[in-house]
Amino acid sequence: MIYLDNAATTAMHANIFEQMKPYYLETYGNPGSIHAAGRGALHAVMDARATVAKRLGCMPRQVTFTSGGTEADNQAIATAAHFGQRIGRMRMVASSIEHPAVLRALEAWKARGFEITLVDPDETGVVQASSIHDALDDDVCLVSVMAANNETGAVQSIEEIAAAAHSAGALFHTDAVQAAGHIPLNCEAAGVDLLSISAHKFHGPKGVGALVCRTREGAEPIIFGGGQERGRRSGTENVPGIVGLAAALEEACANMDGDARRVGELRDTLELRLASIDGAMIIAKNAPRVPGISNVCFDGLDHQAVVPLLDARGICASAGSACSAGAVQVSHVLRGMGVPDGLAKGSIRFSLSVDTTQEDVDAAAVAMQEIAASLKR
Repeated sequence: MIYLDNAATTAMHANIFEQMKPYYLETYGNPGSIHAAGRGALHAVMDARATVAKRLGCMPRQVTFTSGGTEADNQAIATAAHFGQRIGRMRMVASSIEHPAVLRALEAWKARGFEITLVDPDETGVVQASSIHDALDDDVCLVSVMAANNETGAVQSIEEIAAAAHSAGALFHTDAVQAAGHIPLNCEAAGVDLLSISAHKFHGPKGVGALVCRTREGAEPIIFGGGQERGRRSGTENVPGIVGLAAALEEACANMDGDARRVGELRDTLELRLASIDGAMIIAKNAPRVPGISNVCFDGLDHQAVVPLLDARGICASAGSACSAGAVQVSHVLRGMGVPDGLAKGSIRFSLSVDTTQEDVDAAAVAMQEIAASLKR
């Protein structure tokens, strides 16, 4: 099997699993217990929190562990909504290309009285800070723009957008799920108030993520119970998962420069081969991108046919658009960029990782060339 769907999830590396194992089998106490077993687990969580804070440019107390990126996004938006309610600001601004974890959360707060404004990117897939600035007024409490897009890989200018948000007195949130471990992130330097990550996007375990919250009041809880995570997220801590998240983030950041260079070269090689297919269009080619994501639209093809044919050849890739209740929907990301629906229907996302080889890329390119030729015949 050739796995080129790493934007969906990555394989957990064996050395990360080995670091997690003791917290399943040996130091398995509840971090909230005051006995030795509990203290061992608590120290592991504290060490992991310090590692995550160091790599994300924040203080350890500003890190809340969650069940993943979706929960972290939802908690970030809830935090901003409560901030808005306290100061009488009832409007939120986000890009139109956000992940559904952000867009659906915004819809939920719209039903509670907030006004939501969505800003489109330019044709390269980049959300311009000037466009965000033009959408702001004295009623905005939150600006949310992802650090890197999950469909196109386009990297956003979060430092400039954060400055625009702050100039209007709003908080700034960035969904960094596709960015963490792949490009440098520093909340303090970039002026990010709220940042979300998920471990399984950088070779850590599924089911664990983190929210950085640098507001004075701290993250607003959305899960209630025993008051864990300093009252910000109740529920017994997932100690092995938290350890795995920190270990995977540390590994990814420590090797980032070399890995990004190698993965980026593989992506460029793949795109060069795919560009030779008649009607192929590389999406966000002229934008800064995370190294591993390549979205290619094939004019005249349908991803509903292409993805299964790739799968039949042992290649895992994904469609650039989503299916809902059996009806094909053109990707909201591509539509926001102005890609025609007919072209967007043929969108295929290939996403590489540090585990991807030159042989994987070569096989995927040949398979795609043969499939395109066959379908067009």
